[in-house]
Amino acid sequence: MLIHPWDAPREDGEWQQWLAAHDFGQLAVNGLPGEPPSVQPMHFVYDGERGEVLTHLARPNPIWPALETNPQVLLSVVDDYAFVPGPWQAPADIPSEHGVPTSFYAAVQLRCTAHLVDDPAEKAALLNRQMGHFQPEGGSAAAAVGEAPYGRMLSGIRGLRLEVTAVRAKFKYASHKPLEVQEQIAEGLAGRGGPLDEAARAHQLRRRQTSSA
Repeated sequence: MLIHPWDAPREDGEWQQWLAAHDFGQLAVNGLPGEPPSVQPMHFVYDGERGEVLTHLARPNPIWPALETNPQVLLSVVDDYAFVPGPWQAPADIPSEHGVPTSFYAAVQLRCTAHLVDDPAEKAALLNRQMGHFQPEGGSAAAAVGEAPYGRMLSGIRGLRLEVTAVRAKFKYASHKPLEVQEQIAEGLAGRGGPLDEAARAHQLRRRQTSSA
């Protein structure tokens, strides 16, 4: 992922705050010899204090042999994206049809070392931590070895603890463009009102305010 200086996070807190609200991504795993890489969509829990990601997958998942062979993986999270038409990016001194279209997006990539979790008690603890994140209001029984309703299901999954070793983050929202261009992009996003346009516009305005502060 190419990261220009103007697209880089202002500080670690920027990507950490964004990632805290985005808990679904794709885990890229190196393929076995002669096979392409595998990509696994999944929910996960990111624990910034411990520097780790927690998740679990079904035992029949074909990803396990590759993880056991090479535990170096990449978790990719992308959201708040929008297509920016060329005319929106055209400065006042050139024809609007000469503007260059682009993409806006936020992305965080976590390079990790994967640790497989097969101990039943550890899997139950991992599941309960995930449940506490995704369902803090409760309403479901806790997972416990040998206890209904989930104890008998523990053998059907394997846990994953991803130890984060490096982070790359990017917020591509035209922060380097002239102010008048940024303003017409923001107006375009507000007027179009696509599914993620408001989220993209919020990033653009936030980063413009930060850079001018």
